[in-house]
Amino acid sequence: MRTEIDLNQLPISLVGESTPEPLLYAFQRKASAHAGGGAIPISADLFNERFSSVSSETTQISKHRCLYVHIPFCRVRCTYCNFFQHASSKQLVQEYFDALLVELKWKAQLAWTQAAPFHAVYIGGGTPTDLTADQIEQLGKAIRSQFPLTPDCEITLEGRINRFDEEMFDKSLEGGFNRFSFGVQSFNTKVRRSAKRLDDKEYVLRRIQELSDSEQAPIVVDLLYGLPYQTSEIWQQDLNDFLETNAHGVDLYQLIEMGGTPMKGMIDKGKLPQPASTEEKAYMYKYGVEFMNKHHLNRLSVNHWARSNRERSIYNSLAKTTAEVLPVGCGAGGNLGGVGIMQHRTLDAYIQSIKAQQMPIAMMTQSASSAGLFSMIKAGFDRGVLSRKSLLQQTSEDVYQYLMPLFKQWQNNGLVKVNADYLSLTLAGEFWAVTLAQSVISALSMTNKQPVFNEHAA
Repeated sequence: MRTEIDLNQLPISLVGESTPEPLLYAFQRKASAHAGGGAIPISADLFNERFSSVSSETTQISKHRCLYVHIPFCRVRCTYCNFFQHASSKQLVQEYFDALLVELKWKAQLAWTQAAPFHAVYIGGGTPTDLTADQIEQLGKAIRSQFPLTPDCEITLEGRINRFDEEMFDKSLEGGFNRFSFGVQSFNTKVRRSAKRLDDKEYVLRRIQELSDSEQAPIVVDLLYGLPYQTSEIWQQDLNDFLETNAHGVDLYQLIEMGGTPMKGMIDKGKLPQPASTEEKAYMYKYGVEFMNKHHLNRLSVNHWARSNRERSIYNSLAKTTAEVLPVGCGAGGNLGGVGIMQHRTLDAYIQSIKAQQMPIAMMTQSASSAGLFSMIKAGFDRGVLSRKSLLQQTSEDVYQYLMPLFKQWQNNGLVKVNADYLSLTLAGEFWAVTLAQSVISALSMTNKQPVFNEHAA
C-alpha cells in the first residue's frame, strides 16, 4: 500500500479550491445533509434469512445501540421538506399505531434486542406529536417495559410545538420521554408562514419558554437558516429568540435545496423569493457560531449547542458512529450486525406486512468492510475533530497518515489545522464539514485503498 495519497488522482471537487475566503468559496455548494459510503444491495429473496441471522445474534459487535421509531404523518407539509410521506387522519393514525405496537413487540423479543441495553431511543418523523397524548404515553410505556435500556437512556420525542399542550407534555413524561426536540426552523411569523409552519412567533416563543422553564426535561429546538424571506437580520433575531426561550439546546441547520420540494416549485413559479445563496448561508453560519461563543454555550457538534448540561444529544451523536440502530415503523432505517435495513415507506405495504406477520423490510444492504472506518470519519467531522487514534481502532493501516497530503492541502486552504494526532476544523471547515467527510470517504474509495480492518473494531 502507498504510504500517502496522490493528490493528482483526486478531482478538484474533492480537494476544493484555494481561495482567500474558504468559508465562502472552498467548494461550490453543500449538496447533501449527510455523508455516506458504499454498501452492497441484498437480494429481496434473502431478506428474511439475513434478518433472522443478524437478529438472533447475541454477540455485541458495537459498544452502543439505539432504537429508532418512525411516525410517518404530518398534518401540513413544510415547503422545504423532501421527506413528507402521509397526511394525518385520526383513523389512519390509529390503524398505523396498532400495527406499530405489534412490530415493536416483535422487535423487543429478538435475541439481539435482549442481549444488551439501549443507550438512546428516538421517536422521529414525520411529526410524532401528531399522535394523540394517550398514544404517546402508550408508546413510551411500551418501549420502557419491553426493551432493555441503560439507566440513563435518552428517550427523545420529536415534533412540532403546535398543539403540544400541557396534557400532551404530561402524558409524554408519564410515558417515560425525557428529551423533547421541536422543529421551530424560524421564529419569524412571515418566514414560518411561507414555509407552511403552523403558529405565529408569539405563541411559539411563549410555549417553548413554558416547557423549558418547567425544567422537567431538556427542550431542544431546530433552527434552519437560508429560508425565503429570512434575511440576516431575521436570522440574528431568531438566535436571540432562541436564547429568550431558555431552551436547553439548539441545532443550526442550513437549508439544502433539494428538487421535488414544494418550495422549489413555488420559487420556480415566482410565488416565493429565492432562498439564501451559499455565500449568504456561510455568513449566517458564521454569525451563529459567533453568537453561541459570545453567550458561552457548550458546543456538542459543528451544528449543535447546549445551553445546559442536561442536554446531551446522545442519539444524534451515536447514530453517526458505529452504533447499531434498530428500526421500527414505516419508513424507518437502521443497521444490525453490519446489515443496513430500510423499512417500507408506504403505509399500505407496511400495514400489510404486519398483518401477514412479516417484517416490513423494503431494502437491505451489506455494509462494506470499511463501514466502521467511514462512520468514524463522519463522526469526527461532525464533532469538528478527527483523531488518528480513532481511525486506527478501525483498521491496522494508518489511514490518517495516508490522507496527510489531502489534510495539508486543506490546511493550506484554511479549512483545517492538522498535526500528527488530530485534524481540527476551522470555522470554514465546520461550515463545509459534511463536504469534507464525503471527500475523505470518496478519496479512499477512488484510490482503491484496501485497508486491513481490525477483527473486533466497533
